[in-house]
Amino acid sequence: MEPRPGRLPELEATRPHMEPKASCPTAAPLVERKFHVLVGVTGSVAALKLPLLVSKLLDIPGLEVAVVTTEGAKHFYSPQDIPVTLYSDADEWEMWKSRSDPVLHIDLRRWADLLLVAPLDANTLGKVASGICDNLLTCVIRAWDRSKPLLFCPAMNTAMWEHPITAQQVDQLKAFGYVEIPCVAKKLVCGDEGLGAMAEVGTIVDKVKEVLFQHSGFQQS
Repeated sequence: MEPRPGRLPELEATRPHMEPKASCPTAAPLVERKFHVLVGVTGSVAALKLPLLVSKLLDIPGLEVAVVTTEGAKHFYSPQDIPVTLYSDADEWEMWKSRSDPVLHIDLRRWADLLLVAPLDANTLGKVASGICDNLLTCVIRAWDRSKPLLFCPAMNTAMWEHPITAQQVDQLKAFGYVEIPCVAKKLVCGDEGLGAMAEVGTIVDKVKEVLFQHSGFQQS
């Protein structure tokens, strides 16, 4: 049975009525908060790499990471291997009972400084391109503040990648202002060989570092 995740450490602080009141600037030094990265994982076999991806992201100084998973993605990793808060569809409904309760996909949207969808499978690519939001992750994406970076890493079978609709949908995400980390050619788990594999974890992490440097002045190591 999958363990139930706890609240994100700073999630409540993102809600408007929870913002701390400013005091005299000279009263005390401000503690610089961490940069929040929300990882979205979908039902591609590349979700096997989620534990490694999270581990490498946590190696970046000053980062706090949380994960939103689709139901399909759960087939490819063990929650025990994910050392950060992990959210799924059930949490949206368990947290909301009445009008005054938090709406999880909105709180996550406020909490995150960067959204990384890795892998982005063909199904979720089609949903996002069409504006469909029928699970926690796609609701976060639909509500995303487009002044913040959103990176996506397509991953699917070569035949699916080569379908004409795929290029149209990737272009639509780019038109939204989202940044593609392109897939690569290799022998896939299914045995086919060609484009469609998710970018290597090192490539993804390097892109996150680049975006962090551009948006927050983080020093790249």
